[in-house]
Amino acid sequence: MRCELSKLHVHAYIDGELDAAGTANFEQHLKACVDCSSTVASADLLRSSLQQAGLYARAPLGLRSKILSTLPSPAPPAKREPSAIRWLALAAGLLLATLLGRQIFVTTARVAQKPLAVAAVDAHLRSLQPGHLTDVESSDQHTVKPWFDGRVDFAPPVRDFAAAGFPLLGGRLDVLDGRTVAALVYGRRKHIVSVFVSKLQDTGTLSGDGEVQGYHWLAWQQNGFLYCAVSDVSSADLQQLQQLLSKE
Repeated sequence: MRCELSKLHVHAYIDGELDAAGTANFEQHLKACVDCSSTVASADLLRSSLQQAGLYARAPLGLRSKILSTLPSPAPPAKREPSAIRWLALAAGLLLATLLGRQIFVTTARVAQKPLAVAAVDAHLRSLQPGHLTDVESSDQHTVKPWFDGRVDFAPPVRDFAAAGFPLLGGRLDVLDGRTVAALVYGRRKHIVSVFVSKLQDTGTLSGDGEVQGYHWLAWQQNGFLYCAVSDVSSADLQQLQQLLSKE
């Protein structure tokens, strides 16, 4: 006989629609239920296969020539413009080149930062698999904070923000850019937020915000720590959590 919970909750769990308490309860259920575990594993395998399948095809080489052949011929060169107009055009071109150069610089900086953001999102996705969300499950900051003693070489700031809508669910160890980091786990309505905390170093830093695979990330530096919050909640929610964590 198939598990009734498989019909009621398994797809909500796979789609991330359960609240924090429901997610934790269902993960406990998965440890003992073969039917639900099999369904979740199959869904994870399907999702991974679709992401890696590269479902696209290159356009034929002759397509560009075919499209160009259907376009009208270019207009004949315009008459030589007066000197004042040429100077205005030159100034506009210089301004456009400056703006494009600045945009390229900003884009390059963001691309350089992106691998660490991708690693943070990947780590968050791994944590959503059954049994990986927390190593220490507690809403008590005085339980979670001491748990990290001896496991990382720093004391991560741990606080519960249940009154502000971000209840502390626990913590775990994770790995970003080859370094062991502390991951604080918060709830936000029916969603999970991972906040990765590590000591600042000369390399591998990250700041700003962005989106990877539909998940938002927000990174900042404070008091010698690098923070990176990842979730499928809105950017505004992550900014609110940042403000809470940034208060002394």
